[in-house]
Amino acid sequence: MKLSFLGAAGEVTGSCYLVDTGEVKFLIDCGMFQGGLAADAKNRRFGFDPREIAFVLLSHA
Repeated sequence: MKLSFLGAAGEVTGSCYLVDTGEVKFLIDCGMFQGGLAADAKNRRFGFDPREIAFVLLSHA
């Protein structure tokens, strides 16, 4: 199993974790970065292929 931290490491917004079990890939949260133009640029591309994601587990609203 592999866990990738794709957002919110050292920041408050943008929480997103990719879990790859070897059989399935899913996200825990998929938050947006907030806070101006620099944050807006981080919301442009995912660090993964969205077509490979089976589901998204939301931990909070």
